Order: sequence, then structure tokens, then C-alpha cells
Amino acid sequence: MNIKSHFTFSNQQRNGIFLLLLLIIIIQLFIHFGSEYVFKTEVVSTQNNKELIAFINQIDSLKQVEVENRKPKIYPFNPNFITDYKGYTLGMSQDEINRLLEFRKQDQWINTTTQFQKVTKVSDSLLNQISPYFKFPDWVTNPKPKKYTQNFSAKAKEKTSEQKIDINIATASQLQKVYGVGEALSARIIKYRTKINGFYDLIELTEVYGFSTEVIENIKLDFEVKTPRKINKISLNKATRDQLVTIKYIDYEVAYNIIEQRTLRDGFSSLEDLKKVKGFPLKKFDIIKLSLQLN
Repeated sequence: MNIKSHFTFSNQQRNGIFLLLLLIIIIQLFIHFGSEYVFKTEVVSTQNNKELIAFINQIDSLKQVEVENRKPKIYPFNPNFITDYKGYTLGMSQDEINRLLEFRKQDQWINTTTQFQKVTKVSDSLLNQISPYFKFPDWVTNPKPKKYTQNFSAKAKEKTSEQKIDINIATASQLQKVYGVGEALSARIIKYRTKINGFYDLIELTEVYGFSTEVIENIKLDFEVKTPRKINKISLNKATRDQLVTIKYIDYEVAYNIIEQRTLRDGFSSLEDLKKVKGFPLKKFDIIKLSLQLN
């Protein structure tokens, strides 16, 4: 058998074999490197997806933080002073805000969370949301009973003028015998008395911080002004603007209005006419008139 003849090829056959081998090599290389490329691509793709998801989550977190920052921050507040805008930011309806404003127009005050809901008719859910921020004055949340050094009778019999003590020489212990006057008020009376060089009239007690009308009436039962300080009274119908402004509670604008009214009236007929002057501080009339005389 001639084996050699099996390995003898023509040029055309050799070229075909060479191309076949080349094709096989190319396919092997493609399979090897192609699969590796696909694997790497899948790995990179997976990694990119993870990074993308993490990036998106980070953006969402930043958006949420910004939304929270833009929400109006609530600080402790007194619910008696809620304005239209404040009520709106709290989530109150216009009707609820109006009920509160109408209540306050009557010079009434809300002192509890329950009273707030009763007046405004807000829902329980909204009340639970905003009531933790309510801040009422200390005298509402922690009322302190008045302390007096002695036991007093609320209604004492008024004494005669001879029996009454001159308030301009009264001691702190004497003042503290009055129902409603403790150590603090008696100290303020004496301090203010020293500042003004003695009282001219008991109405000046209204200038002392912490006094109520009831306490002043109690003082009048036991005290009066027997040695009033000297006051150089100013003539209402002759005073200049510069003279009028030396009186407490009268500024240049009020003094100008007084003189204008005086001219129109051809003089005031009584001190009471001052109450009709534009801008006149009516609540301080009794204090102001102490420094005035008609002519």
C-alpha cells in the first residue's frame, strides 16, 4: 500500500487546507476572546448598574432633604397671636383662623389647648400636630398664689382722715397691712415715692408697676396724701408748646394739637376739654391734669 500518496496534495488542495486551518484558528480565537469580552462586558454592565442605582438613591435623598428644608419650621408660639399667614402655614382653614381672630377681638384669651380647639374647632389630628408647640405665659401655666405677710380682711372699714396715715411717710410694714400689698409692692411704692419726691395724689399709685384698681381702693381706706409735694402747675390756656411738653405723657404732636384746639375754642373752659384733643392720651388724663391749671 502506498501511504505517501495520501499526503500528496496539489497546490489547490494545499491552499484549501491552509484556509481551513486559518479559519479554525480564527474561530477558536473568536470563541476564546469573545466569551471573555462578553463576560467582562457583563461585569462592567452590572457594576455600572449598581453605581447608577446608588447615584439615583443619593439624588433622591438630597431631594428629600431639600423638601424638608423648604417646609416652614415651627417654633414655640402663643396661640393667641396666630395671624392669617401663621394659621395657613400651620394647616388651619380660613374659617378656623377667623373664629380665633373674632374671639380675640372680644379681648378674650385662650389659656389651654382644649379651649383653643373649642374656639377654632380644629380637628383632633391637626390639634395633636400643632399643640406641642403652644407656649402659654408662665402666669397661665404655673400660676403662683399671692403671698402676703399677714392675714387680711378683704373688706376693711374706711378710717377718718385723722386716723389715716400719710402715705408719704408710711413704712413698708405699714403698707403691707393693706390687703393685696406684699413685700414687693410696698418696696415699689417707697422707691417710686422717693423718685418723685413724694406723692401729690393717690392716683399716682397707678404709675407703680403691679397695682390694680382694687388694691389702690384698699390703700385709700388707710392712707391719704397729707404732705403733697409741691407742683408748679402750668396754665392750660397760656402755656407754650415747650412748656406743655415738660408734662409727662405730652409730646410735641399732642402739645401742638392742644394749642390748635385752644385757638379754635378761644381758650379751654375746663381741663376736661383736653379729652377732645386729637391724639391725647386719655388713659393718662388723671396723671396729666395734676400738672395743669386752667388759667
